[in-house]
Amino acid sequence: MTLVDRLAEAHIQKAIDSGELDDLPGHGKPLRLDDDSLVPEALRAGYRLLKNAGYLPPELELVREIREVESLIARLDHGEQRERACVRLDLLRSRLQVRGRDPSLLLERGEYRDRLLRRLDRED
Repeated sequence: MTLVDRLAEAHIQKAIDSGELDDLPGHGKPLRLDDDSLVPEALRAGYRLLKNAGYLPPELELVREIREVESLIARLDHGEQRERACVRLDLLRSRLQVRGRDPSLLLERGEYRDRLLRRLDRED
């Protein structure tokens, strides 16, 4: 452990002992840790910073928009609006493929997709 690490730990322990951290939001509740195991280690801090600032990587923004258009199509009756939404969906999917991020079958259907969408909805 480096000197800086030891100093930081000492300050944290002093704050805990004096009760300075007792009134923090979420005190006593489990931490909500993100699963960033698929993000390269060198990019994790940057991705976390962007996420905390409310930004998504362009590919994930496209995936989110695709899901919104899919949801819209499911609610629309057959007609001109539905046809335009289907064209929009095809355009978004092709943009994702051009970026080399073809949505996997896991994301297209199944329990994994549903759990992922619920998790993304909670984070919005």
